[in-house]
Amino acid sequence: MTEDIMKLSSLELDALKEVGNVGAGNAATALSQIINRKIDMTVPQVAILPLGEVPDVVGGPEIMVAGVFLRVFGPAPSSILFLLPRDSAFLLVDMLMGRERGLTDHLDSMDESALLEIGNILAGAYLNALSFFTKFTLLPSIPALAIDMAGAILSVILSQLGQMGDHALVIETEFSTEGDGGVKGHFFLIPDPGSLGTILAAIGVKE
Repeated sequence: MTEDIMKLSSLELDALKEVGNVGAGNAATALSQIINRKIDMTVPQVAILPLGEVPDVVGGPEIMVAGVFLRVFGPAPSSILFLLPRDSAFLLVDMLMGRERGLTDHLDSMDESALLEIGNILAGAYLNALSFFTKFTLLPSIPALAIDMAGAILSVILSQLGQMGDHALVIETEFSTEGDGGVKGHFFLIPDPGSLGTILAAIGVKE
């Protein structure tokens, strides 16, 4: 019997948001150390939605985005997708590279490496938070980066996942540095069937 993860209780969503908040705090600390500048990260909301609606969250299937994708191995196998609208990706690269805001208008190989590292740091930070709450050992794969329309990226991921998962946990993530406006990205955890129930049971909120 497949779990109906669309019907999570407010208590379960609150528990997952707490994981997101701790993960965001971990990621902000790691990023701040890398660029030697304070970065704040907040998680305004957490939600569950069908995978097909993922492009709508970032502005529609035709919007150009930077996407970082990786698999998670362990007791709760999942996939992670981090999506940033292309303009937000440029601003985030400006932040990381210490450039004047708005200077980046395309991504070279060094910029792409920086975005992959962001994906790595975010995945590691959220997985560490999840491991802390669940006591699971969760290991990420090497991330892959794509710059394309949101719908196209999702199509490739869906073809890779097959029947692995059909819903995503969305952890909205906002980055800001002192004096800068925020950059908004979306962090998606796509649990394999059964994995979300395993996570919630381990956190202690699954009925």
